[in-house]
Amino acid sequence: MVKRIFRGLFATIMVLAGVSHFTMTASYVQIVPDYLPAAEMLVYVSGVFEILGGVGLLIPATRRAAAWGLIALFIAVLPANIFQAMSGVQPPGLEMSETVRWARLPLQLVPLLWAWWMTRPDPVRT
Repeated sequence: MVKRIFRGLFATIMVLAGVSHFTMTASYVQIVPDYLPAAEMLVYVSGVFEILGGVGLLIPATRRAAAWGLIALFIAVLPANIFQAMSGVQPPGLEMSETVRWARLPLQLVPLLWAWWMTRPDPVRT
């Protein structure tokens, strides 16, 4: 029961985060490292995969694959979070102090571990 609640919460967060890539595109584009091409496209693609991952968590047949996909996505977007911390980029809507920018890097483990938990089999009901 607890895992089901957290799965629904995580799915909702992922869908909303994905949608924000389309409503706050410019803010996300600013934190894409310069060495990556087509920043706007990458923002849209990551948003689509966040939405698909969130929805996929709710479908039993795709649940594990969706969780592994989200893990891969969190690893893939880590350079953007590192770039933001190092460069001090302050996109509108995502402003934060230098301390917060650096402190949020280890916090990226939270959704990664949350997704990993979603890859584990559900408890057997008796």
